[in-house]
Amino acid sequence: MLTALFLFLLSAALIYLACEYFVNSVEWVGHRFSMSATATGTVLAAFGTALPESVVTFMAVMFGRTPAQKDIGVGAAMGGPLVLSTVAYAVVGLVLLSMVRKGAAPRIEEKAQRRLARDQAWFMAVFVVKLGLGLLTFAWKPWLGILFVAVYAVYVKRELACDEERIDQADLEPLKLRPRAANPGLLWAGGQTLLALVVITAASRVFVQQIGELGAFMGMSPHVAALLLAPVATELPEILNALIWVRQGKAHLALANISGAMMIQATIPSALGIFMTPWLFDAPLLMSGLVTLATIVLLWLRLRQGRVTAGVLAWAGGFYLVFAAWLAWYFGS
Repeated sequence: MLTALFLFLLSAALIYLACEYFVNSVEWVGHRFSMSATATGTVLAAFGTALPESVVTFMAVMFGRTPAQKDIGVGAAMGGPLVLSTVAYAVVGLVLLSMVRKGAAPRIEEKAQRRLARDQAWFMAVFVVKLGLGLLTFAWKPWLGILFVAVYAVYVKRELACDEERIDQADLEPLKLRPRAANPGLLWAGGQTLLALVVITAASRVFVQQIGELGAFMGMSPHVAALLLAPVATELPEILNALIWVRQGKAHLALANISGAMMIQATIPSALGIFMTPWLFDAPLLMSGLVTLATIVLLWLRLRQGRVTAGVLAWAGGFYLVFAAWLAWYFGS
C-alpha cells in the first residue's frame, strides 16, 4: 500500500513537471509553424497529450484476447470525454475563481468563447452519432469508423486554416532547455516537446497502475475504478496543462487544449473501437455518454452567448459527481 501511494505521488509530480516543459515548448513549436494560439491548443497540444489515451484504446481493441479486455478500449473512448467535459473544465473554473479573489484572473474574451462554441458544436455532432451507434447493431457498422477519422481530419484542416492572430514571440517564456536563447530553433523546441511527452506517457502509465492498486485497497470494484478513476488518470496531462496555462494568464489556451483533446477523444479512439469491437454500450457506458452530452450542451449554450464564467466552468464538475453517485448506486444495488 505504501509503495503504491509513493509511486502514485511520484508519478503525479513527474507528470506535472513534464507538463510544465510541454506547454513551454509546444507554444514555441506553434510559433515556429506560424499557428494561432487556438490552433496550438486544439491541435498541437491536444494531439500530444491525447496520444497516451489513444494508445491505450489501440492496444486494448487490437490485442485484447477477450471481450472484457476489448471493452477496456471502449471504456477509455467514453471515459475520456466525460472527464474532460467535467473535471478538466471544473479545474479551469476553480483556478480562475481563486485568481479572481486575488484580483488577477484572466478574462475569457467573448470572441474566444464563440470560437470554442463552434468547437463544442463539432464535438456534440460527433458524440451524438458515437452514442447512437452504441445502441444499434448492424453489419456495416465497422465501416463507419472511417467517417470518424475523416471528421477529425476536416476539423484539423479547419483549425490550421484559422485566420486568427498568430502567437506573438513577446508572449512566450524562454524555452526551458535553452533559457538564454532569445529565439530557440525548431529542433530544440521540438526536442523538448518530444522529451516531455515521453515522460508524460511513462509516468501516466505508472499513475494508472497505482490508481488500480489504490482502488482495490479501498475495496472499490473494478468496474467503478475503471469508469471513475482510470479516465481521470489518463486525462491528467490535459488537466495539468490547463492548470499551468490558466496560472500563466492564458485561459484561452487552456480551454482550447481541453476542447481539442475532446475532439480527438470523440473521433480517433472511437474509430478504433468501432473498427475492432461490436461497440455496444451497457448501462454505465450509456450513462457516462448522457452525462457528457448534458455537460457540453450546457457549456455550448453559454459559450455561444459569450457568457461562460469561472463559476459556470467550476459547476461542470458537478456532473461528474452526479455520475459517480449514480455509478455507486448502480453497482451497489
